[in-house]
Amino acid sequence: MANSSSGMYVNDECLLKFLELKAKRNHRFIVYKIDDQTQQVVVEKLGGPRETYEDFTNSLPPNECRYAVFDYDFTTVENCQKSKIFFVAWAPDGARVRTKMLYASSKDKFKRQLDGIQAELQATDPSEMSFDIIKSRAL
Repeated sequence: MANSSSGMYVNDECLLKFLELKAKRNHRFIVYKIDDQTQQVVVEKLGGPRETYEDFTNSLPPNECRYAVFDYDFTTVENCQKSKIFFVAWAPDGARVRTKMLYASSKDKFKRQLDGIQAELQATDPSEMSFDIIKSRAL
């Protein structure tokens, strides 16, 4: 599907894997990237259901932009099991300016296609997406 503002396409697998994460819960996280050759958003990595938040953050390259979703399970104060799906826009300071602009201009359209996102984080370094921030945004 084309993104009218940036000419970006979203590969069908992106939506399929997101629906699997949301409905079947067979992925803990998904890392997406924009393929330079095809100008499509594609799935780069799938995190298994037993992978941790640390596994997720380690999957994000230190000097390249990515989109990602993370399914955070938690227990409320009332002792209820809940889950919240986070959308993460990763744009580290070391990434190329042109790449950051491409990811920024495509983000909203891509995120809207992932029906079921409950929270969003934008991060330029790991401290901006610490586990404590995820926990505080989930409640």
